[in-house]
Amino acid sequence: MRLSRFTVRDSIRRSSILAAFTLVPLLAFHMASAQTAGAEHAMPKPQHAATKMTTAQKIALAMSAGPASIAKQATIVDMTDMSATPTELRAGTNGWVCYAMVGEPMCLDAQWQKWFDAWTQKSDLKVEGTGIGYMLQGDRGASNTDPYATGPTADNQWVVAPPHIMVLYPDAKLLDSYPTDPKSGGPWVMWKGTPYAHVMVPVSPTKAASMPSR
Repeated sequence: MRLSRFTVRDSIRRSSILAAFTLVPLLAFHMASAQTAGAEHAMPKPQHAATKMTTAQKIALAMSAGPASIAKQATIVDMTDMSATPTELRAGTNGWVCYAMVGEPMCLDAQWQKWFDAWTQKSDLKVEGTGIGYMLQGDRGASNTDPYATGPTADNQWVVAPPHIMVLYPDAKLLDSYPTDPKSGGPWVMWKGTPYAHVMVPVSPTKAASMPSR
């Protein structure tokens, strides 16, 4: 998961058995929704320049990150131009925020929005409940070990993730139930050992996470 360097606070409103029993029921609905989201939200055609996208295209891009049932009532924030201040394009009513980001749009619940603020400010984070985030268009790549890496190196485990759901736990010990290998064929932990560790859950039946050969 790779995110913007900009904070969005001013642009929007504001043990293994236990882990298994927590994750599986929680994601059953979300994964079912994710499998149909592609049909409900057509991905806008790639733009040569983000500034050429219309407001409607930016909203469609943001909504393509999550299930229609969530995205249609979410706040929409424009982050297509990474040199500009994030801008709210549409107010929402369900507490979710979907971000228009070229190549890696995302939809985040309240816990993930707190995570986002902490990550952008490199500040402490206290997760107070299970958090869910969607990136149903996948991403353009991130280090699996370094939250602030900007590109692949020989040892930072750069990974390009397929469409996925992201899960936050209030108890970091639950992360010990999952591997850290993106190629394990199922959920894995990204950024383990940092305040921003979370579970990545691939939802694509045809795509696997890819990493450059060494």
